[in-house]
Amino acid sequence: MASYCYLTFPTTYFALRAEAVLRETDLVFKLVPVPRRISSSCGTALRCSCADLEAIKSALQKAAVEIEGCFELAEKERPNRPAT
Repeated sequence: MASYCYLTFPTTYFALRAEAVLRETDLVFKLVPVPRRISSSCGTALRCSCADLEAIKSALQKAAVEIEGCFELAEKERPNRPAT
């Protein structure tokens, strides 16, 4: 199983701001819908490698991007889908 870290934000504005800030770095991340295991409400989360978590949080803190929560989730690895 692979583990990923998810950051949640108080508003969509901060999620989009986080994306803009992190695009200026070499860090790997992806904006995704908030997993149901974290919250049943709609929203956007940032998924990243747990190894990059501290660097990502530091970059966001320097840019004054508010983070609501941080979660680590283990996920089953999905087999690659064949190209169609």
